[in-house]
Amino acid sequence: MPPPLPLLRLAAAAVAVAAAVLTLAPGPAFSHPCSAPPRGPCPPFPSSSAPPYPFSASPGCGHPSFQIRCASPYSLLSINGLSFSLRRYDPNSSSLTLSPRPAPPPSSLDECSSSPPPPGSSAIPNRTISLSGSPFRVSDSSCSRLSVLRPCSPPNLPNCSRCPWECKLIKSPVHLLSDCGPNAHRFSSEQGCQADVLGYLDNVLNYGIVVEFDLTQDSYFASCGACRADGGVCGFKSNDPGKQFICFGAQSRISPPWIRGGDPNHVAAMGLIFALTCLLLLFSVIVAIFRSRRFGASSSSEEDPTVVFLRRHRSASLLPPVFTYEELEESTDRFDPRRKIGDGGFGSVFLGRLRDGRTVAVKHLHKHHNAAAAARAFSTKLFCNEILILSSIDHPNLVKLHGYCSDPRGLLLVYDYVPNGTLADHLHGSKSSRRKGSLTWPVRLDMALQIATAIEYLHFSVTPPIVHRDVTSSNIFVEKDMRIKVGDFGLSRLLVFDRTGNPSSTTGSEYIWTGPQGTPGYLDPDYHRSFRLTDKSDVYSFGVVLLELVSGMKAVDQERAKAEVGLADLVVSRIQTGMLHQVVDPAMAVGGGGEAAMEEGVSAVAELAFRCVAADKDDRPDAREVVAELRRIRGRVRGGAARGGPALNVAAAVVPANVARE
Repeated sequence: MPPPLPLLRLAAAAVAVAAAVLTLAPGPAFSHPCSAPPRGPCPPFPSSSAPPYPFSASPGCGHPSFQIRCASPYSLLSINGLSFSLRRYDPNSSSLTLSPRPAPPPSSLDECSSSPPPPGSSAIPNRTISLSGSPFRVSDSSCSRLSVLRPCSPPNLPNCSRCPWECKLIKSPVHLLSDCGPNAHRFSSEQGCQADVLGYLDNVLNYGIVVEFDLTQDSYFASCGACRADGGVCGFKSNDPGKQFICFGAQSRISPPWIRGGDPNHVAAMGLIFALTCLLLLFSVIVAIFRSRRFGASSSSEEDPTVVFLRRHRSASLLPPVFTYEELEESTDRFDPRRKIGDGGFGSVFLGRLRDGRTVAVKHLHKHHNAAAAARAFSTKLFCNEILILSSIDHPNLVKLHGYCSDPRGLLLVYDYVPNGTLADHLHGSKSSRRKGSLTWPVRLDMALQIATAIEYLHFSVTPPIVHRDVTSSNIFVEKDMRIKVGDFGLSRLLVFDRTGNPSSTTGSEYIWTGPQGTPGYLDPDYHRSFRLTDKSDVYSFGVVLLELVSGMKAVDQERAKAEVGLADLVVSRIQTGMLHQVVDPAMAVGGGGEAAMEEGVSAVAELAFRCVAADKDDRPDAREVVAELRRIRGRVRGGAARGGPALNVAAAVVPANVARE
């Protein structure tokens, strides 16, 4: 029996009145020196108001690491004893652009510099810039900018016995930023040299280096968020070595100041309202419990068929967590188009932030309101297939599924967020990192090995084996450290074989009958002809990705000649005519391996790719052989780089072995 409507309305009215009395009653105005505007200009912030949180120009206010001294033309920020000019502040990316304060010129300036100093003092500090122990870190872009800098050969060095610091910087400018460390070598590139390294460094520092800070990694920000929600101002004990957090002037949400004043009538009125509210809420909860039980009993047979299907094929304890549609809608700002980070044939991907602080990628499968029932069923099949596949695998080079949501308003999948784009973006898309030298040959070779080990895991370490069916550079995601994760398992299939010989499903051979599906340019021609899907279909697609890594070209390009629209056709024809060098990516940096080692590695990988894209699946290696071969290639390349052997003709190294096989 539903609860009487007047009682529910009375309960809602009582709750509203209590909330208004408790939270909306005005209290005394709060004022604190932390909120006072600075007395003079405080760039880059407006002088009419105090610098925004977490910055502060008042002692004991804001965050201890963001204390600034207002000055013109730039305010000053001190980090680990070094003073920096605050050039820019970007609140959207949580980054600052800092420039070291000009240092006094050394007495031996003529001996320690290869050119006259610029007007004013040099911005180069007399020691390494270290941000350790602070919430800041040097951005990858600033590390990259210094890592590609090198002196012309032979370097023009000053007297190194008197100027050891200057000599060290000229030989290795990246030592100026200790936080870059060994990771900076991944940005190495054969770019033009600089005759005056110190002068170039001075210009870079005058322009400013970009440092970043992470709000989620500092407990101070979480404490400050709660403080500001209560109307307080964040600060700290300036005389305390630990800089303990303090919340100035926070107001209680339950007991406003006018109640704490001690007026007995007000206290009695509030007590009566509170007691009535509690009674009505208790009554409403009891009624809601009885109604929910009745509703649950009547609707148990109407459970979501997608959830029923998943539980029928996988134990509930093995399935990933279930999110509500409202939670994922909130995490993506109602699927704001500005948060869209990808758009494919089966769904759009949005950047989301869950309530527990995790940053994730949320795939919203395309709706088919006006489509046929078959189209809607296909989306549901992709959805269930990806959940069942990803809940059964665990590998560092495969994207992890954090949960899902099956709702009449949409089918949603929640994945790891990989922030550095796809391999396609880096090779020939919006990232264009190959122009910056980050995709050196050693990095590409490591990427190829990581992709191959992920495919080997699917084929040989999972029971039953899994065929990905859509291995493309657009489905390979790149981490910030250039490691990769293979994703998008919507088209994947389990290789479950029918050993009875029933031709409607399979034969005794290891393949299954299915209509060809995949991405043009990567689709196995043998699978396309015979409708027989095997693990060698993934090997063919991987071979095309290898050719992309070697050539930097797209798998399909309509601007190429008709016979060369597909990358496999283009490169194979060049290999067969001994002209592989014509399609090797000219923007590919050697890295630390040397020219001869790179040529030997490129030729060996091209040979392997040639075998992977063979028209007959029986001529292709399996994933385990591919991994073993790539490991041998990497070992030979590193050994060749250490020995510094002679250069190898790329085309000549590949063609004879392949032509002999034709």
